[in-house]
Amino acid sequence: MTEETRLREQMCLLAKSMFDRGLTGGSTGNISARTPDGGLLVSPTGTAFGRLDPARLSRFDAAGTLIDGDKPTKEMPLHSAFYDTRNRTGAVVHLHSCHSVAWSLMPSVDADNFLPPLTPYSIMKLGKVKLLPFFLPGDPAMGEAVRGLAGKRSAVMLANHGPVVAGKDIEAACNAIEELEDTARLAILMRGYDAQALTPEQVNSVVTKFNVDWDE
Repeated sequence: MTEETRLREQMCLLAKSMFDRGLTGGSTGNISARTPDGGLLVSPTGTAFGRLDPARLSRFDAAGTLIDGDKPTKEMPLHSAFYDTRNRTGAVVHLHSCHSVAWSLMPSVDADNFLPPLTPYSIMKLGKVKLLPFFLPGDPAMGEAVRGLAGKRSAVMLANHGPVVAGKDIEAACNAIEELEDTARLAILMRGYDAQALTPEQVNSVVTKFNVDWDE
């Protein structure tokens, strides 16, 4: 089995796992990963995470030309923006996960630091998450908004839409976006309670110990 074949199967396995656990439904969400030769594997447009076919993933070469597979997701500008601005990006995942979308609707949310510091794990895996404004699905302006961050964020939340996370590989990206959803769920569960979040000193200790890229 080649490295690319393993990557194709891993992408579909992880996507199905997220679909089966209700992290994205229907034909929503998209996923991509860097291939060993510098190209990309991307989920096709209109496909469900629970039924991706490894053989039909959209295949791009290193120059960004579609060379095999089905037509890619309409959110390609969003994925490309992360690959082009963050050299260490090996995979990008976008979901329509319920709790993170719900949290994006709250008027008191900090757009520069979307997730409250409830546990160390969202800090470790995501750094600061930027809340971006609403865009029409497929609008290339989403990609331009990510490019405007100049590679300083590995995760963004599209208001009224869903999270997008870049990771060093497909497993890291999936783990991180699940952490984003879990933290948003915690935030909603604790809303209205006098919950004890991490103090600024505790946040700084996590950032320092785990060498988090904590953009100011």
